[in-house]
Amino acid sequence: MVLVNIIISMQIEDFRLERWFARYEHRSEIMLAESGIRSLRADMFDLNPGKLGYVIPTSGDPAFREEIGERYDRSEDEVLFTCGTQEANFLVFSSLMDKGDHAVVVTPTYQALHSVPEAFGEVTRVKLTPPDWKLSLEKVEEAVRDETTLIVLNNPNNPTGRYHPKEKVERLLEIAEDNDAYLLCDEVYRLLVSDPLPPVTKMSDRGISTTSLTKAYGLAGARFGWIAAPEEVIEKAWRWKDYTTYLLQR
Repeated sequence: MVLVNIIISMQIEDFRLERWFARYEHRSEIMLAESGIRSLRADMFDLNPGKLGYVIPTSGDPAFREEIGERYDRSEDEVLFTCGTQEANFLVFSSLMDKGDHAVVVTPTYQALHSVPEAFGEVTRVKLTPPDWKLSLEKVEEAVRDETTLIVLNNPNNPTGRYHPKEKVERLLEIAEDNDAYLLCDEVYRLLVSDPLPPVTKMSDRGISTTSLTKAYGLAGARFGWIAAPEEVIEKAWRWKDYTTYLLQR
């Protein structure tokens, strides 16, 4: 009820892409716009989950979080399991933004990455430059304010496909650190490239990585994702997670 009241008080625009999908996608005979690996067949997996323990922290099974944390050189307390990347990003925004706070969002991007923070605080959009969709670091620096809490990047970028190089990501982390902000990087497409960059949370204590099994693993139906971030960020996000979803997280 607490979360419902908070969300009702927020002003958020319609998610136009999802409404378009709802209208057309499930009636289409041919899909020309897959955004990840086609979902794998269920009969390829052992679907017996074994013993289903009831008492599982809302943050996820500690042993499993420890396994995921090892990928990021982080501990179990620096990982939070979520219902996909969508919830992971929502929890970060709800934890680090409030009225009066500001975010810099690199666009074009997945709509939730600018619509959700706009519902919590204020957003400045820094647009990639066509036709090659390069990112201007100078424009990011100009957009940052004293009240900026987040710089938001989707890398590789959806919808342009631009993969921002490591040097630019490192500079974004420096800008975040210099301004007491965090770099939130939606990395759901990271493992689809031949030579992926390290996760941003592995590169800096000002990096927050979000991802899921949806795109690179072909497990969209699993609706399983996570946040990897400094412990103080995870602790704030976990407070919100208690009011959102419970998952079979092992």
